[in-house]
Amino acid sequence: MEGLDAYLERLASDAPVPGGGSAATLVAALGAALTAMVGRIARRNPKPPDAAATLEEIVTRSEELRAELKTAQEHDEKAFGRVISAQALPKGTPAEAQARREALDFALERAAEAPLRATALCLRVLELASQLLEVETKALVSDIGCAAEFAYAAVAGCAYNVRVNHKYMKDAVTVARQEARLRTHEDVAQRMLDHIRTEVSRVLSG
Repeated sequence: MEGLDAYLERLASDAPVPGGGSAATLVAALGAALTAMVGRIARRNPKPPDAAATLEEIVTRSEELRAELKTAQEHDEKAFGRVISAQALPKGTPAEAQARREALDFALERAAEAPLRATALCLRVLELASQLLEVETKALVSDIGCAAEFAYAAVAGCAYNVRVNHKYMKDAVTVARQEARLRTHEDVAQRMLDHIRTEVSRVLSG
């Protein structure tokens, strides 16, 4: 399994993969790791006591999300790798140009779909952060806030990577369908972040 230092070396290199979409999923995974941490610490002495089951579920879901985000990271890298491969296809003859265009269209759609799907996972991290605010976690509220900010930043990062692929896609119907899903996810993420920021600020100022 690749370590963080090795991944950052790859990210900092002049290779086109990994890029922003891959990095965004890592940021979301950091948010999921924080919700798991808060859940584990809070369940040692849950307040109220009946919050123990909720905290256990949050920990479980956080760990599941971390694994799903790792998979999403791999999918993003593979999807964009296919775009690079399609761009390298020959186009010297009309037949070659047509084959290259079809391969590129297919690859671009998948490269846009990968970060779009990742935004749904980011929303789930935001949901977990919001749920943690419903139990007694005052000493850990800054970690909850960080988890939410990371998840929201990941949504924004994924959105950039969806739309950069849209710029080169020829299928307007697919672009419109993906854009509609993306806007919905962005709107939901903004509302959840606003709520979490309000609650975190209230606790920190109290």
